[in-house]
Amino acid sequence: MRGTLGGVSGRLVVWGVVVAAGSVAAFLLLDPILATFLAVVGACLWLLALLSSTWDQHPSFEQRELERARKRAAHRERTKEARARDRARWEAHQQRRSGR
Repeated sequence: MRGTLGGVSGRLVVWGVVVAAGSVAAFLLLDPILATFLAVVGACLWLLALLSSTWDQHPSFEQRELERARKRAAHRERTKEARARDRARWEAHQQRRSGR
């Protein structure tokens, strides 16, 4: 990752400092209610930017589905004998049932 601080890009750290400084300045210069509103909006926007900064690093839907398909295929391969036994028992049961 380029210029990161604990996984956070340097640009986001700078913007976080700007939001914090702006919030402090708002509380010193403005009405507390208006300053709280500005601080909350600024913090929410910064948090949204932080959370969305790694959006493209996650696997795509197709990659996740491919991995799930591989896991299902491996599971089917592991349980093949048990399914064959169950199928044989079911067929034997159907034969007994049809003989009545």
